[in-house]
Amino acid sequence: MTQYNILLAGVGGQGLMLLSQVMGDACTRSSIKVVVGAQHGLAQRSGSISAHVRIGDAYSPLIAYGTADLIIAMDATEALRYVEYLKQGGTVVMNSRMMHPPLETAPIVKNRQEKLTYVTLEQVKEQLGKVAGRVIDIDAEKVAAEAGNPRTENVVLLGAASALSGFPIQSEPLKESVRRVVPERAVDANLKAFILGQQMV
Repeated sequence: MTQYNILLAGVGGQGLMLLSQVMGDACTRSSIKVVVGAQHGLAQRSGSISAHVRIGDAYSPLIAYGTADLIIAMDATEALRYVEYLKQGGTVVMNSRMMHPPLETAPIVKNRQEKLTYVTLEQVKEQLGKVAGRVIDIDAEKVAAEAGNPRTENVVLLGAASALSGFPIQSEPLKESVRRVVPERAVDANLKAFILGQQMV
């Protein structure tokens, strides 16, 4: 492996920084080169955030446009927002849940008489499919609830990504890093979420 680039996308409060920490820890413990960069200035205001995880021979913390092998998105609209980072034929693993941004919501609310409609999951997938070779959407909210903690959606998606062919981090180091990084009271639910996410793929 020379390089594998993962772009994490979501909004503040969805646990993207935890995911980047888990992946970075798992790589380090597996003697795999890794560089992690995060852009989280809007995290406290539910704004769009991203984290860049570069595995292998990478010397910059940020992924160049068109070179991400994988996007893991906590929200389908965030996957579309960051699609310019995805390489042609890359993979998207995303939550099927959609949190419509104010720029989309405001005109719909303001012009109710026009009966405007929100962007649908199918429309997002259609657009992503113009770049991605594979788009996997998972109802991470439902799976997280099955795991016993609705706040484990991020780890559900990590588990799903770990089951992909060519994913450069083995499952056991990832699970061990989950044990190390998440609060002790939430470890069991997160590990279950990880396994359920794997099973989805």
